[in-house]
Amino acid sequence: MARLPELPAYLRETSDAYDSIVDRYADLARDWLDGVPLDRSVLAAFAELARTADAGPVAELGCGPGYVTAHLHDQELDVFGVDLSPAMIDYARQAHPGLRFEAGSMDALELADGALGGIVSWYSVIHAPPRELPSYFAEFRRAIAPGAPLLLAFFEAEGGPVAAFDHKVTTAYRWPIDDLAGLARDAGFVEVGRMLREPGAEERFRRGHLLMRAQDRTGDEPS
Repeated sequence: MARLPELPAYLRETSDAYDSIVDRYADLARDWLDGVPLDRSVLAAFAELARTADAGPVAELGCGPGYVTAHLHDQELDVFGVDLSPAMIDYARQAHPGLRFEAGSMDALELADGALGGIVSWYSVIHAPPRELPSYFAEFRRAIAPGAPLLLAFFEAEGGPVAAFDHKVTTAYRWPIDDLAGLARDAGFVEVGRMLREPGAEERFRRGHLLMRAQDRTGDEPS
């Protein structure tokens, strides 16, 4: 299991935390999408936009055990996964041998400018300290082609400010949906749509989903 080069302390803490629970986390997440039709509908909308843009491969950043990556593959996307946790990448490769998974940090992608035809961040930016998040979105915008979609899934703050909470793995943050949309807009994305879902029986918090599209370098949407 290859480790990533030196990382900031908060990223190393996140990586180590997920490395330590990979099997348990994978078991808990295995069938999760089956019970959340609204979440699947957002992923389907993203997939349609990515197929229409046809601007390159799609990356799931923070892919964990690879279940969402595999779901997007089933939606006829050329998709690969990236995760900070080498143990998660090892698991994803074994669970989905026909798909590509790479260890890496989503704030420093080893990709050319505009190489991606879409990005999914499915509950992965939640662990970034709020002051760091603008640099993540700037990196997303650098790596994504104009017109390609970005999908963010996160825990929504339900009327409160950005706030840390005791995530089961490591510290995470709840975001007001308008604030998160504003950060993405500042980085060069325009909003396509949003979806808020109330927590299910075994969930603590409202779930937020933002579907964005990358503007071109002049700040206009591609025609």
